[in-house]
Order: sequence, then C-alpha cells, then structure tokens
Amino acid sequence: MGDLSNLNYVLRAYGDGDLFGEQFGEGSPQVLFLHGWRRQLADFEPAGQRLANLGTTSVALDLPGFGASVAPLEAGGARHYAALLLPTVQGLASEPLVLVGHSFGGRVAAVLAAQHPELFRGLVLTGVPLLRNKSNTKAPLGFRSARWLHRHGWLSEQRMEKVRQRFGSPDYLASSGVMRGVLVASVNEDYEDELRRLHIPVRLVWGEFDTEAPLLQAQRSMTMLDDDATLTVLSGATHFVPTENTEELVRIIEELL
Repeated sequence: MGDLSNLNYVLRAYGDGDLFGEQFGEGSPQVLFLHGWRRQLADFEPAGQRLANLGTTSVALDLPGFGASVAPLEAGGARHYAALLLPTVQGLASEPLVLVGHSFGGRVAAVLAAQHPELFRGLVLTGVPLLRNKSNTKAPLGFRSARWLHRHGWLSEQRMEKVRQRFGSPDYLASSGVMRGVLVASVNEDYEDELRRLHIPVRLVWGEFDTEAPLLQAQRSMTMLDDDATLTVLSGATHFVPTENTEELVRIIEELL
C-alpha cells in the first residue's frame, strides 16, 4: 500500500475493497480519472472539484500499488491493469463515462476504451507514452551482458541489483518487487493496436514541453486514430496537465459530455 500521509480527502473502497478512490459530486459518475505512474488520485482533485461545481460527478481512482490501493498480486502492464479495473468500471458506469487518463493511467484508459467501448462516451488522454521508440528499444550493452550472466547463474542477485541501479531510470530505481515488474512490463508494451481499435471520440491534450511523453508521441498517435479525434497542444505546458492546466482539461471534458 502506498504512503497515506499526504491524503486529505475521503476515500471510498471499490472492487473487493483493495481499490480506493474519491467521488466528486453527487449521484452517478459521468467521468472517471486514472492517474500516472508514481502519482495518486489527488492529481485530479482540482478537476474533480471544478466539474462538481458545474454539476458533473466524477470519480478518481488510486491505481493498484499507488496511493491507498493495494498492489497487484502479480506483475503486468497496462493490459493487466485494465483487466483488474474492469469490474470496478462496469460497476460505476450506469451510463457511458468520459474516461480521462494521464501518463500510465492513460495507457490503462486506452486499453479499457478499445476493449469495452460500450462503457465510454469519450476518451481524454494527456501525456501518455502510447508508442515505443523503435529506434531505441534495446537496453545498453553492459546491462544486457549482465542480465545474460545473471540469467545463467554467473552473476549474483546482489551484483545484478548494482547493475540495475547503474542503468535504471528514476522510476525503475524508485520501484521494487511486483511494482518494478509492472513498470518493466508496461514500458515494453506498445498500444498501436488499441489506438486503431478506438472508435469513440478521443481527445489528446498535450503539454508543449512534455519531456516524459514528448509531443511527437501525440502526433504519431493521431495518425492511428479515426476522424473523431483531436490534438490540443497547450502552450508552455509540461507533463503535468491535470494539476497545471486544470481549466483547459475540464473544458475538453465538458465538451465530450
């Protein structure tokens, strides 16, 4: 379970009681928010409160292994997470929802919307690395060599971990156990198939200076989406559109409603 020390909102249990979220507004939800890697549902609290003031009810979830939600029992990428969330989403969707995903949560959202379009009236994705950079998919030679030696029993786990610490990304180094496995699985997934299967309205909302999921990701993704898809580039914005560009995000959500 994640660190709860910074949570200042009322949590509700979903699923089998191991998934937690917050509802903004009264009545049946019309919008569902999924946050990014190493983030929490609090990223969407400003948008949720603003929508509630406009009469729209929303729910933001802590994804498994983040915030208050329990980590999954086994590692898997966004497709695995989509399967884990599906029963909860089906329970929330008394009417088709607008699904909003940021970063890793956007990967999960894209899978859910492609596999279960009947549950959603629209999809908003922001800062989502949907496509692998095929020119740079191999790990460094030193890491691959150490991994081969470790796999064949010629390099101890302790020394292999030192190699991981040397070559790993900040997200990789900050994760451990099953969550490290989730990260590895997700960064090795590509969502081109899901993009081509999306036939609901899709809105890409991207920060001009997003370095985590550069604008090229959104531009490449647009070539795989059908005609009811748009790309909005926010001038001067970074990767953290949900917290830094709340008004623009809410405006686009309201248009889909």
